[in-house]
Amino acid sequence: MHGNSVKPASMKQRFLLIAQPHSYRIAPYIKAAQRMDLEVLIASKGQHSLITEVHAGLHIDLDDKPAALQTMLTEANRFPFAGVLGSDDSTVELAASVAAKLGLPHNPPAAARISCRKDLARAHLALGGCAVPIHCLIDLSKAIEKQMAGLPWPCVIKPLNLSASRGVIRANNPQDFIDACTRIKKIIAGAADEFERNHVLIEDYIDGIEIAYEGYLKNGELHSLTIFDKPEPLIGPYFEETIYVTPSRLEVTLQESVKQTVQQACDIYGLKTGPVHAELRIDKNNKPWILEVASRTIGGDCARTLDSDNGFNIEELTISLAMNRDYQTSKDESYRGVMMMPIRQGGILRRVEGLSEARSIEHVESVDIIIQEGNELTPLPEGNQYPGYIFARAQSQKEVIHALQTSFSKINFVVAPVIR
Repeated sequence: MHGNSVKPASMKQRFLLIAQPHSYRIAPYIKAAQRMDLEVLIASKGQHSLITEVHAGLHIDLDDKPAALQTMLTEANRFPFAGVLGSDDSTVELAASVAAKLGLPHNPPAAARISCRKDLARAHLALGGCAVPIHCLIDLSKAIEKQMAGLPWPCVIKPLNLSASRGVIRANNPQDFIDACTRIKKIIAGAADEFERNHVLIEDYIDGIEIAYEGYLKNGELHSLTIFDKPEPLIGPYFEETIYVTPSRLEVTLQESVKQTVQQACDIYGLKTGPVHAELRIDKNNKPWILEVASRTIGGDCARTLDSDNGFNIEELTISLAMNRDYQTSKDESYRGVMMMPIRQGGILRRVEGLSEARSIEHVESVDIIIQEGNELTPLPEGNQYPGYIFARAQSQKEVIHALQTSFSKINFVVAPVIR
């Protein structure tokens, strides 16, 4: 199915971005492509989208991968693409399939699939000898009580393919576990895949600090961009991420161990090219444990903390990798951080108070509210959005963290009850 796809007016190279119709990643990729003097075509469920580039792009059914693949290959035969990219977990496998057919830089589609299915990822990593938590699957369509024998306490229950900590719940005992499974079953009821609707991943809870690793693969070799520290503890029962700050204060030898662990995971998956976003826990013995390795960039507007004053942009890097172009990376030595504002109370957003005061805090660069008034705020574990972001920059990590926490303390989200 085509939208208003027409031949580009110029002789610029053309880039294909496969995305969910409301993905927040679309705008940054469009801006990056424009800076790189590229034509960009969005492939999405876009017939009724209010986003111009999506509505005018290539209309595909993301749930019918064979048909979507054929539509994009037909379009490529009309006017070739210089690169293909999936914007997030739900589109990286399809993008890899398109790029493979067109002979463009790509990850093996099977490797991309592993990277966005937690159960497949855990199984492959365990078989490959990578440090991952002890884990198993639970079938929610069967009696939960009969499947609980031998489970570790505490443990963490996770949907197989959701992101942003949605549906992730810690259980400390059997009753917690039963309650969590009942709650998660409602969250994943709309999954397109039957297996994903009925199964959840159970894994041992790793006590320790959590970090995020950002890097990229080129010809199978992992290159580091940064490691984010997460100074606020993530101990459950829900795992709402708030502050990311970089550069990391981990010892250099530990940072190298983190990189080696992520490289091992990429090798086991079979990933070869493109961005890598990984989440890890580091236990009391300084051993890194893989929680996630994704073949995409970091989520949300957090990527803006990686932009540097001398021109580095992670979307430009990602597009360059998909086109086999060289791209110069750079580092900013100042401490930078972002807070993904947590939702403390659900409801219909009426107004946001305290923004002027929040923006006036020393070292805060910006406070951005991305959810408009009238929209619903849904806390974790059901929710998967943040209402906004706070960015700060300073000469020490302590100053960045203090600025973010102080700024957020000035903000008040006024909500009204949701009437169902």
